[in-house]
Amino acid sequence: MGPTRKPNVCHRLSRRALGSFSRDAGVVQRTNLSILRALVCQESTKFKNVWTTHSKSPIAYERGRIYFDNYRCCISSVASEPRKLYEMPKCSKSEKIEDALLWECPVGEVLPNRSDYKSSLIALTAHNWLLRISATTGKVLEKIYLASYCKFRYLSWDTPQEVIAVKSAQNKGSAAARQAGIQQPVLLYLAVFRVLPFSLVGILEINKKIFGNVTDATLSHGILIVMYSSGLVRLYSFQTITEQAKNGIQEMECCSLESDWIYFHPDASGRIIHVGPNQVKVLKLTEIESNSFQHQISEDFVILANRENKNENLFTVTASGRVVKKSLHLLDDDPEQETFKIVDYEDELDLLSVVAVTQIDAEGKAHLDFHCNEYGTLLKSIPLVESWDVTYSHEVYFDRDLVLHIEQKPNRVFSCYVYQMVCDTGEEEETINRSY
Repeated sequence: MGPTRKPNVCHRLSRRALGSFSRDAGVVQRTNLSILRALVCQESTKFKNVWTTHSKSPIAYERGRIYFDNYRCCISSVASEPRKLYEMPKCSKSEKIEDALLWECPVGEVLPNRSDYKSSLIALTAHNWLLRISATTGKVLEKIYLASYCKFRYLSWDTPQEVIAVKSAQNKGSAAARQAGIQQPVLLYLAVFRVLPFSLVGILEINKKIFGNVTDATLSHGILIVMYSSGLVRLYSFQTITEQAKNGIQEMECCSLESDWIYFHPDASGRIIHVGPNQVKVLKLTEIESNSFQHQISEDFVILANRENKNENLFTVTASGRVVKKSLHLLDDDPEQETFKIVDYEDELDLLSVVAVTQIDAEGKAHLDFHCNEYGTLLKSIPLVESWDVTYSHEVYFDRDLVLHIEQKPNRVFSCYVYQMVCDTGEEEETINRSY
């Protein structure tokens, strides 16, 4: 358990006003963020829904920018009401953007063009083009064609801000082949690129003949993470595609309809986050002292869902009068129990954010919890006002003093709810709902 003493915000503000810092400019920034973290986590701080908007196309969020119409329209979320930054020309369905990542200028590197020093959006289009788009103007700065033999659909960082992984849709095979019982050996493809300029590192084929009955795969920090329907997760070195780690197979002890998921911690600590319906495990990946080429995985801390044991013993009486006891075991992702849906990391405030949902009658209620990234201690819980329908997709982002909830509703209607931090303890104003 970590230290319980709260930081003195007034003392830090006084030191900042007096200029009591070293000559390192980063000290001021770190101090400001530590003050903001203390304000975010204090008991009197509330998060209020300041505006809500709806769209017929998916809504995405990246670092203070909300994207509508498949990333064609960009809105600033920093202000208390929406402000349009740019809108790209309309395009055909085949040219629409499927997925995107925000790329920000690396520190200390000499770049070929002046425009490279500004943020840009790395985007994947429906017809397999990889684009780099200016995040401030929407202008296309660079583009490259991927392949024609598969449909690429997802983007993720392998090495943040340096190397990206482009994942294809899973290969289901033709309907005729499935009816004939013919299975496709290749589940999906992973294409790996260095950024600025785009340069291909390699394309990896996830083949069931090699990896077994795999259900999904992803790439993070040079490690290939392969998942199986049995709940097993295997870690491989992407460079050599050979297994190197004690405890490299992790198993989440849970019984659920939804599979667990695992990824490397975004804080570059070498830790691993393994999420199941009722627990979040933060694991450490360390070298073995006797062999620096091998690694072992151990538990750092665990976050548990707040739930009661609802497994009940039922008694029935037979015709002969004999009492028979039957045990009823509920699934670990039963909607009536608190279930973890989203786990993310706020890098500037060094907080883990965890979304937990409970289905109450026909309505789901969710809350966002902030946990200490070092010890896992619960620091603050924020209720989300809107109901949470577990049958549809949801995304929740926590960015400094902003919480943003994007949900899909029936008939492909997408809604975006923006919450901002309010520090006063007086009577709150009425919630302002504005539609863009």
